[in-house]
Amino acid sequence: MQAVEAKVPGVHVLTPRQIKDERGAFFESLRTDLIQDVVGHPFEVRQINYSVSHRNTLRGIHSVTIPPGQAKYVSCVRGAFRDFVVDLRVGSPTFGQYDSNVLDAESGRAVYIPEGVGHGFLTLTDDACICYVLSSTYVPGTQIDIDPLDPDLALPWGFTEPPLISEKDRTARSLAETLEAGLLSRWPDGG
Repeated sequence: MQAVEAKVPGVHVLTPRQIKDERGAFFESLRTDLIQDVVGHPFEVRQINYSVSHRNTLRGIHSVTIPPGQAKYVSCVRGAFRDFVVDLRVGSPTFGQYDSNVLDAESGRAVYIPEGVGHGFLTLTDDACICYVLSSTYVPGTQIDIDPLDPDLALPWGFTEPPLISEKDRTARSLAETLEAGLLSRWPDGG
């Protein structure tokens, strides 16, 4: 597995080594021992979620308050999507900045997202299936939702028509409003 740290500290893009032959391909999607070697601390799995979406669906930017915090390992099981991470850790050298990657089922590429970093994506194919491996279980009332179209973030989603977006994401607070509400973690606690 090849790991490359993204522009946002603590975020890593992981690409598995694939073994291919006439039957197809095989690769290890997740090895927590290798994740620990890359990020420097254990990644204990507490919950696994899947999201299936139509093409041009926009989800995010989502995070979780600290505590409880939640690291994520995000991969594509079917189709493809444009993935975004946004540094939401107050005091981080990259606060408010983003990194983006295309994740697809064929490459097996995944992104490790540490606590305090927001996540969102735009699906590029119909029936895209995203897998989230999470370090904590769902705790009601701890979700942070930030407007994915916040002009101050100016994320280059790349859609050519209005995206499919939930009411929750459409009416989410801006990054500035979320910061003012005191919901964001401090650097380096969220990393």
